[in-house]
Amino acid sequence: MSGYLRSALLLGTRGRHLSSSFAASQHVLPDVACRALLFSSPARSFSSRGGRSDGSSGQEGENRLHPPRHEMDFQMSRLQINAVLRANEQSVRVPEFDGRGGPSPVLRFESNQLPANTPLEDRRSSASSLQTRSMLFGVFDGHGGHACAQAVSERLPYYISVAMMAESVLEDLEAAMETSRPVPPILQWYKHHNDYNYRESAALYVDHLRVFWQELLASEEHGDGMRPADALSYAFQRLDTDLSLEAQVPLANDLMRNTALQAAFAGCTACVAHVGPEGVHVANAGDCRAVLGVQEADGSWSALPLTKDHNAANVAEMERVWRQHPASERQTVVVDDRLLGVLMPLRAFGDVRFKWSRELQQSVLENGDSDLEALNIYQYAPPNYLTPPYLEVTPEVTHHRLRPQDRFLILASDGLWDEMSNDEAVRLVAEHLTGVHLQAPVSARQLNLGQMHQLLLRRRARATPALDLNAATHLIRHALGTNEYGEMDQERLATMLALPSDLARMYRDDITVTVIYFNPNFNKNNNKEH
Repeated sequence: MSGYLRSALLLGTRGRHLSSSFAASQHVLPDVACRALLFSSPARSFSSRGGRSDGSSGQEGENRLHPPRHEMDFQMSRLQINAVLRANEQSVRVPEFDGRGGPSPVLRFESNQLPANTPLEDRRSSASSLQTRSMLFGVFDGHGGHACAQAVSERLPYYISVAMMAESVLEDLEAAMETSRPVPPILQWYKHHNDYNYRESAALYVDHLRVFWQELLASEEHGDGMRPADALSYAFQRLDTDLSLEAQVPLANDLMRNTALQAAFAGCTACVAHVGPEGVHVANAGDCRAVLGVQEADGSWSALPLTKDHNAANVAEMERVWRQHPASERQTVVVDDRLLGVLMPLRAFGDVRFKWSRELQQSVLENGDSDLEALNIYQYAPPNYLTPPYLEVTPEVTHHRLRPQDRFLILASDGLWDEMSNDEAVRLVAEHLTGVHLQAPVSARQLNLGQMHQLLLRRRARATPALDLNAATHLIRHALGTNEYGEMDQERLATMLALPSDLARMYRDDITVTVIYFNPNFNKNNNKEH
């Protein structure tokens, strides 16, 4: 395969090669040692609001376990705080017109990531689909390591775009490949310089993408291409199948083989938004979220969720999982709100440990030449593993036709939603967008006069311009720094950012946020047409 093809199909491959080491993940049940690790806290606990700490104070843990005391310096200057928060932020303004005479539905987008794991397990993607007049945005929350989220973030936008392409365009792609001519570009990526790429696997990814479009060409029904909703669903499932097959077959070299194994045995949830002439289509598998910010005629704001979390809190999702297994397994399929007592999301890419038979897992791991211990892959079957597969990636797809009052869309991993509600997130972005401060409601608990006075003083101080130009950064700052009164607490923020990497994961998750602003001219024109 020519170097030109790699650069044409897999743009933005300047990223660094990824380490094979895995970090612990909140989606997968941590071991006892990790859960027992606590640190002493002066005066108050630093566990994040709504997070998943066990609720006990650091002092109680110290009295129980008697660990050595660590002198930790949580002091950070404002400049240091800003440097940490803004290291991965990205702001992109999109051309107002799409190149074909019509207004682009997206005006601009802003994105950011803040790691808790080392390395970061979340991934993000944003790209224009050049052949279909649309844009794709994705947030991917990895668990069991970064490998699956990395592979999916690089490949899924291509699969979606190819599925939507007309048969004539796919024929042009195939003719170019057969004759070694330049391949028409599929995507225009918008990458941050810290975003990664699996450069060594580019050839494998292109080969399997080509097999995908060849199969579409062989279908008599493809015609003008799939509708966005069908393309999203089909692309999710097809890529997951490819991840599974790549881990089972011989590959060109050990590095490629190891990457394929890691991607298949790790996992990730995914939330992808397709924004095009038809409006917004969102495909979700797992517990990332897409929330629409709506401004009503009277100036008030509301949050319209376009996704549902696929976890044990979702009754319909639990019923779906139970229906797929015998009644005798009803008490064991989900234990302690986790799939087979281990995994929190009930839909995900990868995670073949919850999809393959025991025999296939054993065959793949024992017959390969890879150093499984170095890859952090072990032969382990979850308890009560009787009727696999227990996990799937079929996304729940929703469609929303854009209206003039639809101002922005927030895509974020659950690291953000652990810390704030949909309404809080929309309120913060609305304040950032308009410069108008919208007071958060006071907690229902009683406040005495002194506490009320302090609250009013804080609100007065808060009525200052936002510290961040980037709305995603603004959300992350408030997710970690907001106190019980709903006000920004610099000491709290500094503490959460200064936690050592081995402790940070116990008190917060990786956070990835992308805020997409819609073009009001597109919304007005779209509304007139319908």
